[in-house]
Amino acid sequence: MRITHTTTPSSRIDPTLAAAVDLARAAAQAEAGRQGRLGDHLGVRGGEEIAGAKVAQHAFGCLEPGYRGWYWAVEVVRVPRSKQVTVSEVVLLPGEEALLAPEWVPWSNRLRPGDVGVGDLLPTAADDVRLTLRQADTDGWIDQTLWLELGLGRPRVLSADGREVATERWYAGDRGPEAEIAKAAPKACGSCGFYVGLVGTLGRVFGVCANEYASDDGAVVSFDHGCGAHSEALLLPSAQPAPLQLDDGAAEPIGLAAHPPGSVDDAPSGEPGGHS
Repeated sequence: MRITHTTTPSSRIDPTLAAAVDLARAAAQAEAGRQGRLGDHLGVRGGEEIAGAKVAQHAFGCLEPGYRGWYWAVEVVRVPRSKQVTVSEVVLLPGEEALLAPEWVPWSNRLRPGDVGVGDLLPTAADDVRLTLRQADTDGWIDQTLWLELGLGRPRVLSADGREVATERWYAGDRGPEAEIAKAAPKACGSCGFYVGLVGTLGRVFGVCANEYASDDGAVVSFDHGCGAHSEALLLPSAQPAPLQLDDGAAEPIGLAAHPPGSVDDAPSGEPGGHS
């Protein structure tokens, strides 16, 4: 295994520290534990003097599974006018060929749409620019429906930035005008009877599909999106049952008298109330 140090010329490495290989190996073995496997001695390099004390670092290969390319670095020190060598630090370090974990990325940057599942809680920052505490908004994006903008008790409502980000995301997505299904559609959603427009400023561009047979049923679609389930794309004969037809052989209905029974006109001739 190749370990690259910012090497110090050999003439500047303290000879006593350079010779302390066994001491450094014992310290590395103690740190690695009884089961830890040390490799060969990879070299030594000089370090900056600390308060006049000489410093050097010995390197030993690490043979532990999963640590390919790593090495044990043992720092040894000798105080001035003393031959006594002391171990000051033992640490496991990655070499040039070491396998390293990917650079850590905060969870907020790793999150993707649809990652929140059943039982998951997604925190929202107190200063999230997509939300606002004010009733009034900026840049002409204010909802005209006052009760909606007030939020009906909600602590925060969508801000101008929040609406703009959502609008761009929805419009450029699979339910916008550039989707393949929209390009092949006979008509746009805005003229479909199943299109339910949203309220407020978002309703100028988006609505919800209410056709249970459409692939976008229950989803937010742009007014210029479309699919083959458009209400006016293809009209069929009425799906309702035909009106009930009377049988030609049935008895004719009996006509009703022009006046209620017992009226003057219905009384027999020669009887009271009748014609003489």
